[in-house]
Amino acid sequence: MNEAFVAKAYSNKKEVLERVKEVAHGEEAPVKEEVEYLKTTFYKLHVAEREAQLKAYLEQGNDPEAYQITPDADEEVFKAEMAVIKERRAKIFKEQEEEKEANLQRKLEILDKIKAMITTPEEVNKSFQDFKALQQEWKEIKAVPAPKVSELWRNYQLYVEQFYDMLKLNSELREYDFKKNLEIKTRLCEAAEKLAEQEDLISAFHQLQKLHQEYRETGPVAKELRDEIWNRFKAASTVINKKHQQHFEDLRAKEEENLNKKTALCEQAEAIAGGEKKSSADWERLTKEMMALQTEWKTIGFAPQKMNVKIFDRFRAACDAFFNAKTEYFKEIKEAYKANAEKKRALIEKAVALKDSTEWRSTSDKLIALQKEWKKVGPVPRKQGDQLWEEFLAACNHFFEARNAAGAGQRGEEYANLEKKQQVIARLEALLDAPQEGLQEEVQKLTEEYNSIGHVPYKEKDAVYEAYHAALDKVYKVLNVTAAKRRLNNYKNKIKTAAEQDGGSLDGERARLMRQYENIKQEVQTYENNLGFLNASSKKGNSLIDEMNRKVQKLKDEMNLVREKIKAIDASGK
Repeated sequence: MNEAFVAKAYSNKKEVLERVKEVAHGEEAPVKEEVEYLKTTFYKLHVAEREAQLKAYLEQGNDPEAYQITPDADEEVFKAEMAVIKERRAKIFKEQEEEKEANLQRKLEILDKIKAMITTPEEVNKSFQDFKALQQEWKEIKAVPAPKVSELWRNYQLYVEQFYDMLKLNSELREYDFKKNLEIKTRLCEAAEKLAEQEDLISAFHQLQKLHQEYRETGPVAKELRDEIWNRFKAASTVINKKHQQHFEDLRAKEEENLNKKTALCEQAEAIAGGEKKSSADWERLTKEMMALQTEWKTIGFAPQKMNVKIFDRFRAACDAFFNAKTEYFKEIKEAYKANAEKKRALIEKAVALKDSTEWRSTSDKLIALQKEWKKVGPVPRKQGDQLWEEFLAACNHFFEARNAAGAGQRGEEYANLEKKQQVIARLEALLDAPQEGLQEEVQKLTEEYNSIGHVPYKEKDAVYEAYHAALDKVYKVLNVTAAKRRLNNYKNKIKTAAEQDGGSLDGERARLMRQYENIKQEVQTYENNLGFLNASSKKGNSLIDEMNRKVQKLKDEMNLVREKIKAIDASGK
């Protein structure tokens, strides 16, 4: 019987690989438990090594989008050696089964010979030495097919006891043989009873099997002692068997628990691998989640042996699918960035070629068309995008500044103002693709610049006004500017214009706002007092409270706006 497999700790893949090669090409038969353990250990180390490589890559400041998993030569060698082991185990198993069948036939022949001795009582005494030789031969024969063990042993014991019962040797020789067998079986009982003291239940169980083998191969004792000695041996065996059974029941329960945990991790990993990823941010967030699952996996012990490798393969497949898809995604993103950058460079070249043109109207139309085309081009990496935008904007500004300078004395004031406002609108629209840092200040400058420009031709007034506010709405949407803030900005511009044109006091307007503020404040207090009397225990009560809370918040927002308007009036008078 093979000794129980003892797991060895391995610190790296090279050590595991060396042991796998020894098992694959050594003389010893591969042990199934060790082979499964080597496979699980190798891939745990393999995953840990891959994670360490990714971590080191990121710590060096490299672009995570450009990271690619490189093929592992050790894994290929490992798979090849495991295939050799699989072939060896299949071959050895076949040979062992053939040997067991041959051993079964030999033992059946021995049983037939003992049975023949029993059927000729007159020859029993003469064939005693032959009988002892058959017993020795029986002991020397090794394993037989498992389903036949119990039946063989029962028949053997039955025929041996019948032989001794019929044996007509002189009493001294017979009693001596019975006594010697009793001494052996008593020693075996004591050894079995002592096994109950061992802490290593696996070792105790394997030792018990050897004791059982020896007990079966020992001849009978006196007929009146047979049941007694067997019951003693069986009682000692029962203690070990129950402990062994309980140990494996506990182990199986823990392994089932581990399997459930690992199955849950597989389901989470598969959900991540198969889920929708719309952006690079999604991939980076899910990468952290996947790596957290891998870390948690390492803290969970073995699953049941028949599922241990399968569940690990399932988890590894989900991880591989995710990281392979991530590599492919960022490869496509990188290619898209490259294509977009090339498109933007082409637009820059066109803008640079036009920047010194003196065909003011036609070139203006062309540059505005280029700006619209620029907005349609997809994204590029932020740093590169900022640089390209600055080059493009510089070329456009060069032309518009030259055009404005050249046209100052050639056109009427209103047409000059129209061109200035169109330029501001174009610059506002171009801001939609500009970096958001400092964008608020740029919008404010352009707004002030637009408001400072005088009248335009009457027939163009409505069109330019609509274009300006349409562009402003888009920019404000990007900046997430609230409607209240915009109303305040418009109000500030309105009172500024009123103060400049009339030159008068805004005291009347301020007094009106103060009255409005006090009225809203009183209304808020009334709502808040009423809220204190409402009962929120019912669904209807909850709904009413929610509605009143929304009204209170809206009134408070209106109060804040009125207060800011008052501050604006106060600031304009300083």
